Amino acid sequence: MKRLALLALCWAAALRADQAPGERDLTLESVNFAILVLAGGYFLAKTMPPFFRSRSSEIRKEIAEAQKIKAEAEQRARQIEAKLASLGAEIEKFREQARAEMEQEGARIRQETERHLQKLGQQAELEIETAGKLARRQLQAYAARLSLEIAEQRLKEKLTPAVENRLIEEFVSDLEASRN
Repeated sequence: MKRLALLALCWAAALRADQAPGERDLTLESVNFAILVLAGGYFLAKTMPPFFRSRSSEIRKEIAEAQKIKAEAEQRARQIEAKLASLGAEIEKFREQARAEMEQEGARIRQETERHLQKLGQQAELEIETAGKLARRQLQAYAARLSLEIAEQRLKEKLTPAVENRLIEEFVSDLEASRN
């Protein structure tokens, strides 16, 4: 390529030497233009293909990366959609578990309340029985006191000094008889 440019340059110089001063030659300008185009083409041919190759490679890499990111995003979107689809079922499952736990807790509380009520009933029966026994004892004590008071009162009414003397004499005679 360098040889061709050098040859074109020499030929243009030779043509110019043949030309008279002040004349404008279209061939010379055409050759100059051709040299300029060849030099520009050579420069472009040397620098542009590696640039385009590297740019194409970068674009391919970016496209591959974008496709990978897109695939990952689609995968995440599918996972989210699956979670959303199963979210209703999970909520219903949690509700069922909560209902079951509430029923179990209610049954446990009812059983515990029943046991407490039975205990309270037994305690009440014991207290009633104890209160009844105490009342009977108090009644017996009251009846005994009342009987003693009534007996004392009757004795006082029936016990005259004559009867009292006779009783003492009988007692003394019983004592003497038991000594012998």
